[in-house]
Amino acid sequence: VEKRLAERRRAAEAQVREGDAELLADVHRMQQAAGDTSAMELPELTPGDPGLAEAVLGWAAVARSTAREQLTIAHCARATAASAQAAAERVLDDVRETARLQRRFAQARERAARLEERAEAHEEERARMERARKAEAVAPALQLRDEAETEHREASADEARARAALPHSHADAGAAGLATAARKAAEELGGLESARRAERRLTELVAERAELDHEERSDEDVLQDAEGWLAEWETTRAALQSRIEAAQEAATRAEQLAVQRGPAEKRLGAARRRDQLGRGTEEAQARVLRLAERAVEARDHWLDLKEQRLKGIAAELAAGLVDGEPCAVCGGTEHPAPAQKVAGHVDRETEERALAAYQRADEERTEAERRLGVVRQALAAASAEAGDTPTDRLADEMAELERAYAEARRGASGLHLAQEELRSAERERERRMAAQQEAVVRAASRNTRRDALERERGALEGELAQARGDAESVAARAEQLERLAGLLTEAADAARAADDTAQRLKDADARLADAAFRAGFDTPQAAAAALLDDDAHRDLQRRLDAWQSEEAAVRAVLAEADTATAAQQPPADLATAERDAEAASRQLQDAVSAWDAAERRRTELDRLSARATASVRRLAPLREEYDRVARMAGLTAGTAADNERRMRLEAYVLAARLEQVAAAATVRLQRMSSGRYTLVHSDDRVGRGARSGLGLHVVDAWTGRERDTATLSGGETFFASLALALGLADVVTDEAGGVRLDTLFIDEGFGSLDDQTLDEVLDVLDSLRERDRSVGIVSHVADLRRRIHAQLEVVKGRSGSTVRQRGR
Repeated sequence: VEKRLAERRRAAEAQVREGDAELLADVHRMQQAAGDTSAMELPELTPGDPGLAEAVLGWAAVARSTAREQLTIAHCARATAASAQAAAERVLDDVRETARLQRRFAQARERAARLEERAEAHEEERARMERARKAEAVAPALQLRDEAETEHREASADEARARAALPHSHADAGAAGLATAARKAAEELGGLESARRAERRLTELVAERAELDHEERSDEDVLQDAEGWLAEWETTRAALQSRIEAAQEAATRAEQLAVQRGPAEKRLGAARRRDQLGRGTEEAQARVLRLAERAVEARDHWLDLKEQRLKGIAAELAAGLVDGEPCAVCGGTEHPAPAQKVAGHVDRETEERALAAYQRADEERTEAERRLGVVRQALAAASAEAGDTPTDRLADEMAELERAYAEARRGASGLHLAQEELRSAERERERRMAAQQEAVVRAASRNTRRDALERERGALEGELAQARGDAESVAARAEQLERLAGLLTEAADAARAADDTAQRLKDADARLADAAFRAGFDTPQAAAAALLDDDAHRDLQRRLDAWQSEEAAVRAVLAEADTATAAQQPPADLATAERDAEAASRQLQDAVSAWDAAERRRTELDRLSARATASVRRLAPLREEYDRVARMAGLTAGTAADNERRMRLEAYVLAARLEQVAAAATVRLQRMSSGRYTLVHSDDRVGRGARSGLGLHVVDAWTGRERDTATLSGGETFFASLALALGLADVVTDEAGGVRLDTLFIDEGFGSLDDQTLDEVLDVLDSLRERDRSVGIVSHVADLRRRIHAQLEVVKGRSGSTVRQRGR
């Protein structure tokens, strides 16, 4: 119960500390959010301290109140700064407008002065624009004259180029003479069409003759190749037939060797199994020996443990005794003094584990022997199949057999290829003989065709010699005539064009002179000089329009009433107004920033305060549970202030048992002390903070006073301890349902007793021998040797100690 309460107290304390740690973390966050504005110091508390929740909530309330107050102050400051900034902006706008009007008036005066300076140049530009407008009536005639002059110049140049390309015989001819010569050249060109067809046919004949010569050379190559190949035919056929016969013999040999491979492989495999099983037999024999030794060791260990268990069987039987139930040995329902287990006691579980280990070892040995028999049988079978021939020798024979078999298979594999090559060679022989016959037939036909081509070629060459004249060919002659006709035609056209453009130029000059006179110009050159191109006209018009616009704008500005009024005022101080407005804007920004910070601070503190309040409410049941469990744990552990005697719950429970033991021990002690001493339980509180509740005092009947057991003498302490042991045995016997202790051993302590006390103690021990109970005394006191007749004496010797029995 104490342990469980302590665990519950630690668990509850851990939960409370964890919650307090989170609460303190929220407090630190609130302190960071409050910054330097909080006038209240953070309480110095740690997780688990009493009053932490109340202190935290109080500090949070003060921080929230301070934050709200500062938010109100910041709000008022922001409103004041906004009003000041608006007033400064209005003043700045008025100053800017005044400055703008003053600049506008000054600029208008400057523009008027510049217009006055440029007045003379403006009049000259206006007069030039007037002359340009008059010259525009002459512009079409000027353009027509320029176009006529350009056409005449180009036509004259074309005529000169065309005449330069003509032969000298036609260089001075007029347009009509050039046209007549061109018609004659075209007529002669038409008469050469028949000669052109004959020339193309002659070209075809030459090409066909060349093709016949090429075919003749190809057929000669075919005939030579066929004759050479057919001359080697018998030799090739004999070689292929020999390859076929050799491959057939190799196939027969491979079939014979394949029959021998199976038995040889089986015998080699049996020899390898024989060697492997021989090694496995040795390993199996060694394993059987190891497992047999291990089984013997396990059996000896089991027998040793069994012997030890038989020696301590009384203690094992006593452990199973239950109050009120009969003993498995004697049948008694009272068990006053059950046997106790000694050091090194072997229980049934230990013995059974040893037995199981022995059985497993024996099973492993049996399994190993069985496997050894199986391996030996397999070894005998493999030896019978393989014989006594060494494995290496069988492997060499098998390798030689495989080599011969592989060689025979390689030789047999060429059978199909050799047969196919023979059939292919026969087909090639037939093809070459047919090609030889076809080449002979083509040669006879080619000779006939060659004779016909030669006759036709002679007739065409005579006709072409007459048609081409001095030219290399008819085509060259036709090209000469075609070029001459083209040049003559081009020169005639160019001469006619030059005559036409000369007449048009003369007409354009007359019309231009008439148009210039009607426009008021003395000469056409004067009208041309007054004309303006598009860019110059646009530029001049733009300058004239700009002058008029600028003059009108200046007059309008100077006529404005507000501008004139502003010009009469003192110069506007814009820099001062801007500085004042900028300062007011900065003050407003600072006020807004302060208000934002105060609002964020207030919001964050409200959020964290609500979170802390929720944490306190959540921790309240845990804290109450912790306080209740802590009080109970302290009370049961004897550390609470309510536990005046500092008595633990365990001690409180044992105190009741100790009273029973003291009462039972008093019965023995009064007899041993001749009625002088009585043992009583004491729950007095001891000094120096020690635990209380399990103390013992003796009541001395001679003095009538109660005193501590530490005041007893050595002999008195011995028989008091003996009485307590006997009393404890009686109480345990009663609690265990009457299980009796049949054997009791008492070690030393008798040497400190006087004779009378020793007699009384021995009388008490004799009374314990009721109902065949055995009492053993271990002592070196000589007087006990005379009083106790049944003895086991331990005698020391050089070879060790021996035990001998004396008396009965």
